[in-house]
Order: sequence, then C-alpha cells, then structure tokens
Amino acid sequence: MAKWQERAELLFKAEGINNLKNANVLVVGLGGVGSFAAEFLARAGVGKMTIVDGDVVDITNINRQLPALHSTVGLPKVELMASRLSDINPELQLTSIKEFLSPERATEIVTPDFDYVLDCIDSITPKLNMIVSAKRKGVKVISNMGAGGKYEASKVRVTDISKTNYCPLAKVVRKRLKKEGISKGIKVVYSYECPDESSLKMTDGTNFKKSFYGTNSWMPCLFGLHAAETVVKYLIKKEL
Repeated sequence: MAKWQERAELLFKAEGINNLKNANVLVVGLGGVGSFAAEFLARAGVGKMTIVDGDVVDITNINRQLPALHSTVGLPKVELMASRLSDINPELQLTSIKEFLSPERATEIVTPDFDYVLDCIDSITPKLNMIVSAKRKGVKVISNMGAGGKYEASKVRVTDISKTNYCPLAKVVRKRLKKEGISKGIKVVYSYECPDESSLKMTDGTNFKKSFYGTNSWMPCLFGLHAAETVVKYLIKKEL
C-alpha cells in the first residue's frame, strides 16, 4: 500500500483499496461537477481513469470549478486536471481526451472496459446519448442533473431518474429517455429544490446553451461528491 492511502485503507480495508486500484472509470465533463468528482476518485485511489473535456477555463468558472484560477484562464481544463490528478497519484493510469463530445462520440466513448461512467455533461444530446449507450451496453452510469439556481445542500440526492422532481434538466432527460424506451434504472444526482427563476439568464445560443442559471461555489462540488461517493461505494462493494 502506498503511504498516502493509509487513512483510506483503514476505512476501505485492503480489499477495497485493491478494488479501487483495479477499477477503470470514465469522467466526461470537467466543470464544477466533473472536476471535483474526478479529484475525489483520484484521492480515493481509483487506478485507471479517462477524463474528457474540450473546454478552456473561462473567468466566469472561477466561482465553482476546481481547475479555474485567474492564473489558468484560457488553459484547457483537461490538461489542468490531468496534471493535478497525476500529482495526487503518480501511479494513476490516466487518459486525457481534449474534445467536446458530439452526440455520436458520446455513444462511441462508452465501452464495457469501464466499471463506471460519470456523466457530468451540460449539453442535452451528448448527455442522453451517453446515458442510453451505457444502459444498452450494460455499463454502470451516474448522471448529474441541474445544480444551477439552487442553494440548499441538504436537498441533493442520489436516486433513480424516475423519482426526480422540480429539476428542469431532469424533466427533459426523463422525457427523452422515455422515447428511447428507458423509464427507470438510471442513477442520477439531483436536487429537489425549486431553482431560483430570477437567476436564469437567456443567451444567444452560443456555447451549446440557450440559457443558464446562476450558480454558487458549493452546489456543483456537492453534486460531484455524491457522484464520486456512489462510484466508490460500488467499487468497494458497499453499495450496488
């Protein structure tokens, strides 16, 4: 056991540490949710990880995204996170993909080689394609719903997509999954807090977004925490 994992082994036991070391996880999207989820997984001891993001740090990311600093504005998120994760665990087998996933690539990138897929994508169609692909290929997936426009940490839950409410993103995802013949069986992180509609900003549709909610520093991180917890507990056989 590496010395840095001493505290983790006390909790996860030797078998759990070994399971994590042999695990292969895919994290797509390294914004406020995905960046924290990837770091939590690396610190837990996941041995093999693929991270995907085609974006660069924008100054508006600083309030909520792990790689976002004034000194990193304009730099690729995937490269910043790759450096950070490798510094956490130099033995991590890391694959970095600097790419905005097209709907088709979102389908292709999910393979049975992965023990778990974390969907941290903002764009609807790639998100849906990734979820559907994982479901049909028998790959475990957890998808993150909307963290914007919300304040209350206590209202964040991991549940089945069929049990979500009050979340505009989850509503769209549910509707489109039903068209694919999927009404349940997809784990999601979501908040049942009603979003603050006064924080909604309409855009011209660039950067794949027609609108977005205001976001604070803790909610995206909390979504990433719940996603990572779900994956780690599954890998160490603490949860199905």
